Amino acid sequence: MWIEQPPLLYRMLFPEALWRINRRRKVVYLTFDDGPIPEVTPWVLDVLDHYGIKATFFCVGENVKRNPDLFMELKRRGHSVGNHTMSHMQSSLVTTRTYLRNVKEAEELIGSTLFRPPHGIMRWGTARLLKDHYNIVMYDLVTRDYNHKLTGEQVFANVRRYARKGSIIVFHDSLKAEANMKYALPRSIEWLNKEGYGFLPIVEP
Repeated sequence: MWIEQPPLLYRMLFPEALWRINRRRKVVYLTFDDGPIPEVTPWVLDVLDHYGIKATFFCVGENVKRNPDLFMELKRRGHSVGNHTMSHMQSSLVTTRTYLRNVKEAEELIGSTLFRPPHGIMRWGTARLLKDHYNIVMYDLVTRDYNHKLTGEQVFANVRRYARKGSIIVFHDSLKAEANMKYALPRSIEWLNKEGYGFLPIVEP
């Protein structure tokens, strides 16, 4: 549960971040990290179109640079976009100055104040600096679709177990997550629909 649904203590370390939205409404927020890539993202877009859902894509700047038409297609179809750093950089492995420079480089391509740190990891001081310009969006539920030790059935089970009102749910439009995500995403959407949940994108304030 530590990974799938971060505990209160961890959330309290980053009070400036958004972990969950509209707890009184039966609504969830689908988000996708690490794209856009031509091998996976178009499939995700078609699935979302099929169900009439708008989501939020936290994009890696290098992928946006490589696939500008696909990035524009995300926005054309009405989805929100956010910054996931230029090179999927992990805060704990570099200096704060290097990390902020990487985030800024991605912003120049993505043009969004929504920001999610790769791996959900930030130094406390880095988060304090980022909040002055960005809306830090974390998550209430990580599906773990990227984990090769899990099956698609187990990823889907994570959604059924942990989804709740206002959950920000993380999938990945990446090659690493492709097999599990393609199994779990449509089944999760159908299950959430049957449970009476609506779907909304995360938008900039």
